[in-house]
Amino acid sequence: MVNSWQFDTQREYKLLELLNHPAVQAGLAPFLAGLVAAELFQRIRLSGLAIIAGFAATVYLASDFNFEPLTASRKIVLSGLAGAFLALLLDILRTRWFGALLAVIGGATAIWTAQRILQQQEPPLVLQWGAACAAYVAILVWSMDKLLDQEPIRAPGAAVALGFGTGLAALVGASALLGQFGLALGSAAAAHFLIQLVTNQALTSGRLLTFTIALISGLTGCVAVLSARLPWYALIMLAAIPLAARLMPLPGNSIRTNGLLLMLPTITLAAGAVFLTWRSAGDVPF
Repeated sequence: MVNSWQFDTQREYKLLELLNHPAVQAGLAPFLAGLVAAELFQRIRLSGLAIIAGFAATVYLASDFNFEPLTASRKIVLSGLAGAFLALLLDILRTRWFGALLAVIGGATAIWTAQRILQQQEPPLVLQWGAACAAYVAILVWSMDKLLDQEPIRAPGAAVALGFGTGLAALVGASALLGQFGLALGSAAAAHFLIQLVTNQALTSGRLLTFTIALISGLTGCVAVLSARLPWYALIMLAAIPLAARLMPLPGNSIRTNGLLLMLPTITLAAGAVFLTWRSAGDVPF
């Protein structure tokens, strides 16, 4: 009995240790959650649920769903869940006219999320940084929605680069939790993207993918700039990812080939954002 109890205790300890590992929380767990969600819901054209499923898995493992006190990072989680619900409603209703308001919603959410951080600054800086954050999130939401909403290959490809680029840049900028948020988005988007590459068949992405990842990654990037060491100009490269994904010429009808080609400009921009952050942090001697 004693040996059996000790064995069970050691096994539970190892399991907890595994679940607490950052690679599991921000990589494996959201990837598996996104893979399952995309596969389960693709038949009802809601495979974009992979993004919020992967993000929720990381939130549960890394910080739990506790919203008190309502810090900036917890506001990101709350906004992401609410944004996914709104996107789900729009995808079910198949409505297009509401899209014009999504950018406004994203910008307003950015100001609300960063409110406490902004209040610690001087009034001129409050206006400057508040407007910049609102503009960044609004641009991401608008570009992902208007340029990529009806693009089943381009949208997930941009989502992979945007998630990983935001996460790695935030991580280099000395914010572990925000880094995990971004990496979770990238991992979940990668699961959605991988299904298309393996099956060589397109999945419907919709606003569940485009709006959700634009909102969460945009908020994550803004908070990382205000509270960590992510330089503001790195966000310019991240904001250019949806445009690069839209403008990249994709010859032929092979989804697998087009998907791999699409990663060239998007991953390059994401890597550029990470490099700029790394250089700004003083880790690059030039």
